[in-house]
Amino acid sequence: MKNRDRKKLRDTKVGVWLKEKAPEVLDTVGELLPDQGALGVVKRLIDLDPNMTAQDKMDFEKMLLDYEANAQDNVTERWKSDMQSDSWLSKNIRPMVLIYLIFVFSIFVAIDSADSVNFTVNNAYIDTFTILMTTAFTAYFAGRSYEKVSIRKK
Repeated sequence: MKNRDRKKLRDTKVGVWLKEKAPEVLDTVGELLPDQGALGVVKRLIDLDPNMTAQDKMDFEKMLLDYEANAQDNVTERWKSDMQSDSWLSKNIRPMVLIYLIFVFSIFVAIDSADSVNFTVNNAYIDTFTILMTTAFTAYFAGRSYEKVSIRKK
């Protein structure tokens, strides 16, 4: 990840905006990392703030969209770099992860469906697997769609 992804929220463009428009929100979330859910929390706080004007909320939404577009561009660049690599693994790791997740999920469903098998998976593993599948599918399919759209625009 690039260095900007490791900055605390207070040290980003969003942090500068919050310092001016919503310093109490910045005091609450300024030490969090933007790529670890902090932006969603901030958005919720801004949406609920009765002192925030409609224009301020719109400006914040635009800033979030710009941030997300920039993050997607960074992902696209990493994927392009992987595809230009001489490494077979770099070029194929994402589809292999998807195939693996689908395979494991299918096995779990098949075993769970068999009445004769006493099969239980800990809820922590189910939650983790759900997050992995959601993240992998979203990144691969939505990310690929975004990548194709952004390439066409250029």
